[in-house]
Amino acid sequence: MVSVPEYFNFATDIFDGWATKSPGSMALWWVSEEGTEERRFTFAELRELSIRAASAMHYSGIKVGQPVLLVLPRRPEWWIAMLALIRLGAIPVPCTPQLTEHDLSYRLKEGDIRAAITDRLGASKLVGFEGILWIVGASYAGEHNFAEALAHAAPHFSLPRTRADAPGLIYFTSSTAGHPKMVVHTHGSYGLGHEVTGRLWLNLRPQDIHWNTSDLGWAKAAWSSFFGPWHCGACLFVWEAGEVFSASRTMDILSRYPITSLCSPPTAFRMMVSRGLARHKFPHLRHCVTAGEPLHPDVFTAWKKATGLPIHEGYGQTETVILLGHFLSLGFPVKPGSLGHPTPGYDVQLVDEELQPVPDGEEGEIAVCLGAGRPVGLFKEYWGCPEQTRQSFRGDWYLTGDRATRDAEGYFWFVGRKDDVIKSSGYRIGPYEVESALQAHPAVQDVAVVGKPDKGRGQIVKAFVVLRSGNEPTWEMKQTLQDHCKQLVASYKYPREIEFVSMLPKTMSGKTRRVELRQREK
Repeated sequence: MVSVPEYFNFATDIFDGWATKSPGSMALWWVSEEGTEERRFTFAELRELSIRAASAMHYSGIKVGQPVLLVLPRRPEWWIAMLALIRLGAIPVPCTPQLTEHDLSYRLKEGDIRAAITDRLGASKLVGFEGILWIVGASYAGEHNFAEALAHAAPHFSLPRTRADAPGLIYFTSSTAGHPKMVVHTHGSYGLGHEVTGRLWLNLRPQDIHWNTSDLGWAKAAWSSFFGPWHCGACLFVWEAGEVFSASRTMDILSRYPITSLCSPPTAFRMMVSRGLARHKFPHLRHCVTAGEPLHPDVFTAWKKATGLPIHEGYGQTETVILLGHFLSLGFPVKPGSLGHPTPGYDVQLVDEELQPVPDGEEGEIAVCLGAGRPVGLFKEYWGCPEQTRQSFRGDWYLTGDRATRDAEGYFWFVGRKDDVIKSSGYRIGPYEVESALQAHPAVQDVAVVGKPDKGRGQIVKAFVVLRSGNEPTWEMKQTLQDHCKQLVASYKYPREIEFVSMLPKTMSGKTRRVELRQREK
């Protein structure tokens, strides 16, 4: 486990190190949505641009330790602003451009945020905002123009060194239940903690070109679009895609550009598999990873058959770095559907309600042993929520709220969120296992499983199913899906009720909000 020094700043200590060692190496390769424009930045160029931006932000009134809302689509200014804010010692608060005026108002109020960096569309949602406003693109009186600042600010800028234990980044959780919480990471723990994310899970080297298709408003961007790859000196590939994922465009880009490493959510891999994957060739691709929700084994098998590459699952949270994963360099074979092994240096266990480790084969809550202190990469606190922070740190453990089992070979298998587990007639049923069985049927496009209150059984398993085009939501289809499920899981797990819906409630990051479905059934 890496030790955290008294002072640390990712921009000056890691990124600038690559700018000094390999100034001409490409750090960022940006392609416009239509593919008609490209911009490439070396480590040296991004260092200078971020220094200029940090200088301009400082003189505009942004202070050390001040949270700054960052709302931008996938364009180079996001990376320049992130580096600049970290360099300055301010606290970036990245948010997705998909957020509404109401969403942003909540975040500004909760975080007492008085500075923001966004574009014209984002600024239109900041109704009544009276803080420091930086605009990427055209700006008007009273606003600071990002491009003008980069052109005229000084290329040299220095401040006192950043303490490693100072707040360095805040993410709002995507929250499948309740209001989003503010997760506070420190400069040293988070900035250093993602070294294992880049080196072990992403398996990156300086010559790699890594593409993460996820949105910039979530912690996945910190994992796979910022800290992890740049720890390894790799180049970030960025396609300025729209809000809706396009499987065909993604596969076309993988065919046309020399991308060697891909990170996408399970849904994206599933869509590519179902949209003619076998017709495409990705000549440079050598490593693939996924996280966020469990990957169905059928998608894993189809992807590997078409590309020759396994998909390496990883597990972690907004509150952590990579905690579990399939790590190529450690030599363990990938078991489709599993979360892999604990990250080296992290003591990850499964514990019961009394915080005692459970034996192999038994279900428990995924927990990180704190030992003498918090491991590198673990968050500091939930901003302004001391009780929720205390609930997560109990005894010698950080409790994730996720449940899993572990097999005799040390592989972890996801069961579900603690609140999602269904208790029916004395049985404990994880929704993912039932969802996975239903998703294996060709008529099913999407599915969510919850427990519905029942006087006789306590709860019954209920499935909400989105059918693929061309399939009718009939009684016969319900019977077909129930019979299909009985062939794949134990009889007590099959859904006693199935409701066909046009769509499922999702968080902004694409996770299913089962809490909304459970509330419908009360």
